[in-house]
Amino acid sequence: MNGYRPLRISLVAVTSVALLGAGTVTALGASAPQAGTAVSAPATPVATAEQPVERLIVGYKPQAAEATSNSAADRDATAKGQKTGESLDFDRRLGTGAALVDLGAKLGEKDAADVIAAFRADPDVAYAVPDKRMYATAVTPNDTEYNRQWDLFETTAGMNVPGAWDKATGRGVKVAVIDTGYVAHSDLTANVIAGYDFISDAWMANDGGGRDSNAADTGDWMNTGDCGTDEFGLPVPRRDTNNSWHGTHVAGTIAATTGNGKGIAGIAYNATVQPVRVLGKCGGTTADIIDAIIWASGGSVSGVPANPNPADVINMSLGGDGACDAGTQSAINGAVSRGTTVVVAAGNDNLNAADFNPASCNNVITVAASDRAGNRASYSNYGTVVDIAAPGGETADSSANGIWSTLNTGTRSVGSETYAAYQGTSMAAPHIAGLAALMNEANPAMTPAQIETAIKNNARALPGTCSGGCGAGLADATATLGGGTAPSTGTVFTNSANVNIPDNTAVTSPLTVSGISGNAPSALKVGVDIKHTYRGDLKIELVAPNGGSAVLKNTSTSDSADNVITTYTVDASGVVANGTWKLRVTDAYAGDTGYIDSWSLTF
Repeated sequence: MNGYRPLRISLVAVTSVALLGAGTVTALGASAPQAGTAVSAPATPVATAEQPVERLIVGYKPQAAEATSNSAADRDATAKGQKTGESLDFDRRLGTGAALVDLGAKLGEKDAADVIAAFRADPDVAYAVPDKRMYATAVTPNDTEYNRQWDLFETTAGMNVPGAWDKATGRGVKVAVIDTGYVAHSDLTANVIAGYDFISDAWMANDGGGRDSNAADTGDWMNTGDCGTDEFGLPVPRRDTNNSWHGTHVAGTIAATTGNGKGIAGIAYNATVQPVRVLGKCGGTTADIIDAIIWASGGSVSGVPANPNPADVINMSLGGDGACDAGTQSAINGAVSRGTTVVVAAGNDNLNAADFNPASCNNVITVAASDRAGNRASYSNYGTVVDIAAPGGETADSSANGIWSTLNTGTRSVGSETYAAYQGTSMAAPHIAGLAALMNEANPAMTPAQIETAIKNNARALPGTCSGGCGAGLADATATLGGGTAPSTGTVFTNSANVNIPDNTAVTSPLTVSGISGNAPSALKVGVDIKHTYRGDLKIELVAPNGGSAVLKNTSTSDSADNVITTYTVDASGVVANGTWKLRVTDAYAGDTGYIDSWSLTF
């Protein structure tokens, strides 16, 4: 039996990881390939009657001359100005056909009302309204604990969430939290839908039975030695532990009710959360987690009723030792094939995430944790399998530096609802799950691979340091919703199959393009995600179906940073679009290796 547990803490970081910027490449020629190798969205603040009015929008009835003639509209504005004692001028015609009328000065409430009344009294006028000033809806939520949520809004190392709320709030999106279940909390309950308890061992479930339709978290407290002994013969746990209410903390970060005048703000505060219970006393088992992944994503599990609300996003803030096993990978592949984005925590052992499950699985977004200063958190796992970093907090100095979310006071039973700061990659992962939910609402047609690519392509460099590899950098919600909610110019073709890159060897990853008429665009976008511990070793080329090639990146002895995660632009207008394209990567030196994680072409 493989053991899984909620991810919580552990303890250092050094060198910085700079991200490779996007490059522009010359034309792709036809030469032979080179040999080688509740803010509920708060009401939009607009101009009020007390605010000065500078312009009016006047809609004329179709039969009126002013509806089509600018000179007639100008004469009418002048006449209305003379009538009201103001200086009015026709400014321009709007796209609706309405006339924009300049009032000549900022008019107060009474004077503006007089001018509006003069237009409305004209039988040729359909409407006259002030040209009001509008503002972004991403204002500060009125939730009383929001000031503690530095992870959402602080400039230095927050995830820049408020600006994304102008684009999406998660409405209609379903997020499954595969975790310890859910303990009732009034700041979450409006967004929680029925889930399922997949813990098959009645003792681990700690609720008097095995699997059932009640995903309530009854607690995961343990006494010393309840889980046996470790490889050193020491009791597990080594001391008594109280309830963690881990799943409820995770769920609050994703979708706590926002704009309700209490508690915290969820990242996707209009999404629904489906608790799927797999962790209890002594953690959880691989078999239960596999079934939970399949069920949550809409697959069929023997003996379990079908899920009426298949998840658009799955969050798994859990992990165990060892590389990704074939059973878990199969379940994840199935979920992704059904359109579910799977987000997992990197782990909290300050070790290479490649040695942890499910952090090392393919087709997931693996999330490392950053602290309030933008460093890799001292406990966070790292490495080439990490895709992105998000705030996970660091409570060693102060609880103010942790991630504040929904919790319960009960230590050995259910108590009263509260809020508390936790730290961990468990806290970082739901930031990305929440962001994926926002993206899913903004463009439901996006695939899990496109969502992952958009998050990584719109990340910003960590403001602090990260030794070992933190993926594309620190996720940025506003940038992602502004620049990644849809394929940039049209159809995206992606190859997500990993291809190892041995030393002193050239490898290729093929991508078949079909259904595109004519030639490729003059600004073909080539998205590249290569995990490598010394990217200066790499030469990267795009090979067209006709054998022509373009160098995207050359080797460099001075570029010692990790990974190549960027988008290149290639003039491929001389090449027919349909056919098999290849990404050719050559590792020209010895000593460091990596792999092609995924790559894409956007037509």
